[in-house]
Amino acid sequence: MTTTSSSTPRWLLYGASGYTGRLIAEEAVRRGHRPVLSGRSREKLAPLADALGLEVRPAALDDARQLAAAMEGLPLVLHAAGPFVHTSEPMRQACLASRTHYLDITGEIPVFEGSFRHDAEARERGVSLMSGVGFDVVPTDCLARYVAEQVPGATELDIAICAGSQASAGTTKSALLQLPEGGKVRRDGVLQPFPMGQGARRQRFIDRERTVMPIPWGDLSTAYRTTGIPNITTYMAFPSSSARALRWTYPVLRQVLKVGLVRDGLMKLVESRVKGPDADMRLSSRSQVWAQARAPDGRSAQAWLEVPEGYAFTARASIHAVEELLAQPSPGALTPAGAFGADFVLRVDGCRRLDSLG
Repeated sequence: MTTTSSSTPRWLLYGASGYTGRLIAEEAVRRGHRPVLSGRSREKLAPLADALGLEVRPAALDDARQLAAAMEGLPLVLHAAGPFVHTSEPMRQACLASRTHYLDITGEIPVFEGSFRHDAEARERGVSLMSGVGFDVVPTDCLARYVAEQVPGATELDIAICAGSQASAGTTKSALLQLPEGGKVRRDGVLQPFPMGQGARRQRFIDRERTVMPIPWGDLSTAYRTTGIPNITTYMAFPSSSARALRWTYPVLRQVLKVGLVRDGLMKLVESRVKGPDADMRLSSRSQVWAQARAPDGRSAQAWLEVPEGYAFTARASIHAVEELLAQPSPGALTPAGAFGADFVLRVDGCRRLDSLG
């Protein structure tokens, strides 16, 4: 077991052997933390633990006793093992039972909604529940709050994302599992279906104009809680040809992904073939976000963010969130910008916000 001084932050990183988990562990150590590494397999965790000099406490998510033992003596769990639609609830329940603060890096709407359903219980038990402390949804949540604060009484919020690199295996599997659920928007405060492939438009980002298309991004859940704005649409930048193709192919793709054997086969293929961006891409790529809030009387405000590549950003932002929550825990189900403010994203190295484009 690794020994550390009492002032060294110690907490549980679950899913540490995955692509993003490894980046988070490395960033945590760089910032002076000594996270305890956890996941299903001691063998998969051991190389990272040996390289960083960290303790390992393996635990399976379907074993409450193992999870409780892994959390013992630790104030917080950062959950990085997806797809979170399957993994988040057992970890949340374990955290509530042991009165341990819970963070994750999901972008999946059902997971956010699940956290908010536990708000009253979390308050009663003095536990903070915060989903989405990575690229999903820190930049968008913070920018949403920033523009909303400039337009009191806003009723419309649009958010557009231009991701700067390829997806990891975990992100790809999460996206495939969510595809059969279809598109979504929020209207009059309620999540509503929206046809995938419909609603494409042009949007100016910091560098240039791009085609964007509505997608079910996590801010349909979080930005609503952060800002109170009842009508929200979230967009992602796609090549124009991809946006057109998805409009026609999505109905077939949706039905195919509902077939268990096909879905399971795709999951295995993704696990073996998709590796995520390499170190050079993480260093060189940039991601962009735009948001606009509008009021019925015509008032509006828009702003842009440029941030590091998504996985590099997730590693940095998640450790900042750990530090903030350890310093000032707030019981209940929280959003990043709701708890830490619109400028939280600017504390992450390599981020800049613009109110206008020259």
